[in-house]
Amino acid sequence: MQDSPQEHVREPFFISSDRARLDLEATLRLLHSTHWGKTMPLHVLERAVANSVCFGIYTDTRQIGFGRVVSDLATYAYLTDFVIEESYRGQGLGGWLVECVLSHPDFQHLRRMALVTMNAQKLYEPFGFTEGSGALLYMEKGTMS
Repeated sequence: MQDSPQEHVREPFFISSDRARLDLEATLRLLHSTHWGKTMPLHVLERAVANSVCFGIYTDTRQIGFGRVVSDLATYAYLTDFVIEESYRGQGLGGWLVECVLSHPDFQHLRRMALVTMNAQKLYEPFGFTEGSGALLYMEKGTMS
């Protein structure tokens, strides 16, 4: 990916989109705590990180959150794998993460940003995310293996 790493500070936390800062073991633990990422193997996470714009949330030197954006950096972005360590939830970190993602310079001229959520609509609605229009239909193709 040829994205431009960004950093944001809100003491005692900071968010960075520099992949080199990510602790992949911590990221995997975070994802394993979710219903969608609980079986992700490390080699899949490594490949996903290498091909996405990734954001880590840190306190001191410890990673406590993660979010990933799949994008061509020109027309479209898909937000996925957003997770905050349970003991840090309720402090506004998820909203701050979404705010930092949306402010990333590489995402300023996209035609569309999308995401899928089962239970976090309230997190994304203040940032302008809405249910898709009736004229559009979400479609998917299952596992290719």
